[in-house]
Amino acid sequence: MSAASASARTFRSLRRHHNYRLYFGGQLISVTGSWVQNTAQAWLIVELTHSPLALGALVLFQYLPYSALGLLGGPVVDRFSKRGTIVLTQSAFMLSAAVLAVLAFAHAATVWEVYALAVFSGTVQVVDTPARQAFVFEMVGRRELPNAVALNSSMFNAARAVGPALAGALIAGVGVGLCFALNAASYVAVIGSLLLMRRAELHPTGGGEGDGVLRSVAEGLRWTLRTPAAWLTMGLLLVVTTFAINFSVLLPALASQTLDAGPVTFGIITACFGIGALGGALFSAAQPRPTWPLLLGGGGAFALLLLLLAPLHTVALCGAGLLLLGAAFTVYTSMSNSTVQLAAPDPLRGRAMAVYFYVFNGTAPLGGLLTGWLAQVGGTRLAFLVAGGMSLLAVGAATELHRRLVRARPAPGRAAAATPGPATVGAPPGRA
Repeated sequence: MSAASASARTFRSLRRHHNYRLYFGGQLISVTGSWVQNTAQAWLIVELTHSPLALGALVLFQYLPYSALGLLGGPVVDRFSKRGTIVLTQSAFMLSAAVLAVLAFAHAATVWEVYALAVFSGTVQVVDTPARQAFVFEMVGRRELPNAVALNSSMFNAARAVGPALAGALIAGVGVGLCFALNAASYVAVIGSLLLMRRAELHPTGGGEGDGVLRSVAEGLRWTLRTPAAWLTMGLLLVVTTFAINFSVLLPALASQTLDAGPVTFGIITACFGIGALGGALFSAAQPRPTWPLLLGGGGAFALLLLLLAPLHTVALCGAGLLLLGAAFTVYTSMSNSTVQLAAPDPLRGRAMAVYFYVFNGTAPLGGLLTGWLAQVGGTRLAFLVAGGMSLLAVGAATELHRRLVRARPAPGRAAAATPGPATVGAPPGRA
């Protein structure tokens, strides 16, 4: 009965919400296309440069707009219709993928053109990421938000399992051009799902229409700094994302240098990570609510597995290690995302998610270059060791801070809600 109950909880949001079913299906197709493109784009840079540092530069250009403008996405998201905003951003991503496909088919793509398109997509992502995250609440409401967040992670990681493997076969067979074209076509699914939604079934949230942009940004930052559940979650995330969540650099370098293999192997090891992450996401979706033990435990397991991956030099062992790493990664990130979303007041949710993803994505330029440099001077062994070591230290510090906050929690009735405990703990497409 317990297993049946967990299974029922896992897919609850899909069963109950028509709009979320549409969105989930459209995103599954679109995100699979995005992973096909991400894999092809990274391999295109490998073919053009044969340099891990150039892969780091690709991450730099892709996420530099987020570092510069990421906090401005929240006020935009809270001011306008989230559904309409996402339609526009997804259309812009489609255009970028189509241009890349044309360049690849014409054999005219250069490193700097790939970088320029990465800057364009990164600028669109400033608005797209918080809009998509905050829109989940509008589709399912507060009660089922943690379940929907975890299901989003499962969808994202199912795509991560299928997309790279498909990309590896396509690159080996026909080249990168078709990968970019497939991604451009995949955006039709998510745009169509948004246009077909029943607007009466959405749960719109209020925004800060009367506030200026800078004042809106400041309000989101003040809320983050005053809410222990938010600043503790984001402080840990800041370290982990800077040093450890740089797989778009690590995995191509692992395949091409450490394993001395080609695009098929690259697709396989990336798919292994995705399959593990899918399992972790389904586990998270089955939980009745997120908890600090799961958040910190997932982060600690993620750090230890990075250290264990450092000395591995065979495809089988690396694949097995990445399978486990993916599961730990998704448990940790799902719990972190839900923590912030559930802690945020409804009118501030867009800005809260903008701050969250500013931490998640804004460190990517520095993290990508650092990881690329470490892989170039010391191989992926050094890069994995630094990533795991720094993450483990951060998880240890966060665990101690959480313990102290729980001890200092005031008695019931004395503003206890501000202290981050299990009751106050509430993903992509993202960095990885």
